[in-house]
Amino acid sequence: MENTTNNNKVLVVEDDPPILRALVDKLTREGFTVFQAKNGEEGLAVALAERPDIILLDILMPIMDGSTMMTTLRKENDWGSLVPIILLTNLSTAEVRVVKAVVEADPVYYLVKSNWSMGDVIKKVKETLNLKV
Repeated sequence: MENTTNNNKVLVVEDDPPILRALVDKLTREGFTVFQAKNGEEGLAVALAERPDIILLDILMPIMDGSTMMTTLRKENDWGSLVPIILLTNLSTAEVRVVKAVVEADPVYYLVKSNWSMGDVIKKVKETLNLKV
């Protein structure tokens, strides 16, 4: 939440502390205003309060999983139905939860954690927000 040079707000919802910290640090260094949450329930509250421009959302989390958060957010209001969401998951596309989340809640993209680098995430965020990559 420190550097706001591009005025784009990103919410990172991730229960794995090292991944959360790395994403928040990198996005902050890239000039984004970054909000964070460690589960879907907390993420939903932050999303509705702060209305970020994009959400990075883990699927498997305690309390409320990412697909439930995304589905709830999509039904909440006009902003929630349109905000870009990039899913971060350890699941493959063939797994039922991912397919169900993608079909029902329409995220803009998903990244399987074992296949992406921090640079991939930043590039996808910038592409989604139509920023210079």
